[in-house]
Amino acid sequence: MSDSADDDTPMLGMDLPETAPQASSGPYRVLARKYRPQTFAELIGQDAMVKTLGNAIARDRLAHAFLMTGVRGVGKTSTARLIAKALNCIGPDGQGGPTIDPCGVCEPCRAITEGRHIDVIEMDAASNTGVDDVREIIEAVRYAAVSARYKIYIIDEVHMLSRNAFNALLKTLEEPPAHVKFLFATTEVNKVPVTVLSRCQRFDLRRITPDMLFAHFSSILQKEGVEAEAPAIWLIASAAEGSVRDGLSILDQAIAHADLDGGGKISAEQVRAMLGLSDRSAIAQLMTTILEGEAGGAIDLARAQYALGIEPIAMVRGLMELTHAVTLAKVSRHDDPALAAADRERIAEWAQKMGFAPLNRLWQLLLKGHDEVLRANNPLEHLEMLLLRVIYAASMPDPGELAKLLESGGVRTAAPGAPAASTAPDQAAVDATSGAPEGSASEPPSLTAAQLHHLLETAGHHRLAGLVYDHLNIIALDPGVLAYAPAPALGDGFARDISEALFAATGSRWQVRTDEGEGRPSLGQMRAAKLADNEARIRELPVVKAALAAFPDAKLEASPDNRHRTGS
Repeated sequence: MSDSADDDTPMLGMDLPETAPQASSGPYRVLARKYRPQTFAELIGQDAMVKTLGNAIARDRLAHAFLMTGVRGVGKTSTARLIAKALNCIGPDGQGGPTIDPCGVCEPCRAITEGRHIDVIEMDAASNTGVDDVREIIEAVRYAAVSARYKIYIIDEVHMLSRNAFNALLKTLEEPPAHVKFLFATTEVNKVPVTVLSRCQRFDLRRITPDMLFAHFSSILQKEGVEAEAPAIWLIASAAEGSVRDGLSILDQAIAHADLDGGGKISAEQVRAMLGLSDRSAIAQLMTTILEGEAGGAIDLARAQYALGIEPIAMVRGLMELTHAVTLAKVSRHDDPALAAADRERIAEWAQKMGFAPLNRLWQLLLKGHDEVLRANNPLEHLEMLLLRVIYAASMPDPGELAKLLESGGVRTAAPGAPAASTAPDQAAVDATSGAPEGSASEPPSLTAAQLHHLLETAGHHRLAGLVYDHLNIIALDPGVLAYAPAPALGDGFARDISEALFAATGSRWQVRTDEGEGRPSLGQMRAAKLADNEARIRELPVVKAALAAFPDAKLEASPDNRHRTGS
């Protein structure tokens, strides 16, 4: 399929239908021209549009202007030519009317196919953009068709017309004579003025799916008498990106490539080499070294691929495709027919081992690096730096995980068997909650520092609880006795206030006094010391060291939700 005339004949050039290879008597014709659809049945992937046109023709409800839009190579210009034949077909006996199945043998059908029909005018708007070009159309539409039922104007890439040209065409486009039909084709419908769009019946041609392209290319290869591996056809269908014409151009090249290599069979390896795609096995090896943190191995593999002619950007795209495949495999949505069984097993294994968070970080790093490598003056150097960045940053815990590690002390940097970090004081307070004393009139309860803090909090003495947590250095804490080291932050009335609070909470009298000595660290001081120790151990982790080296101004902080709030 094609969007524009690519014939060797003048502007109106069209192609005769062919279903079998030609003899070598004439010049070779590329597959995109040779297999241009000549009937609506051969137009693949546009069933909705064909049904709409068929119903409109059957009910004699034909619009005076049609606009075909879509990506390159999906059949916009081919559709316009088919509509021209459908409207002007008279049947083999010369008595037929408009039909969705033009016969292809009557004089109008043959003349339109051969590009010699005087009433079907095809214009390339890219080279005829001005008002003068449109004025010729405006003057000519007044005259009836010479020999056809309708005079048809096919304007390809209509968005290229100038604003003045569009304005000049508006009146004629809105109220054309009954014998005139306008057929527009464009790849950039957003550039067509709304005033023009509102006067046309619009058809959005769909991007052709890889399944349809695979079947179409397989059929053409059979007609051409060329053998091809199924993965090779899938690769071509994928590289076509929904465009039949692009795919046929690649297929043409693949056939020539296979012939030159001998044997005449198209293999997946040949297609990959021809398209400059990175080798799947090499990309899988590169991904393995990244996940295992082998920086030197990753650099060596990248340089080896570069020496073989693989562009650095192709390697980045290969890593991105593999990351995407693994992520889809985690949700059971990965289905690539071009993959070998070994590749499927490898992707399934990675999907089982890796979580969504590491995969997302890996994707984001590769996505950012893709643009850097693409714009780089020396792509290989940028690729190597990107690989090092991915290796040292992809497996690093995210900020939330780091905050939890800081809070819980769950990071182990010592050798296996080393003692674990001590329990956090605030965690001890939580554990002691269930054992908090209810108080007794006859005997004061036995309390720990954490239980004392918790008791004051639950009794509503938040200010006292905050002072106990932050500044109370206990020398002795026995049933009914609390001795502590003096501290200016506690204030003069602290002993009296806490004694009254304990009496109200426990029903027992407490002796609260200051003693000589430094006392034990307060709960807040113990927690701060533990966090400092945890931070020191976390800073020794290789991934954190690498992150801090790359970002010297970065800091490790506990999340706000996990910080202990005092005095509240």
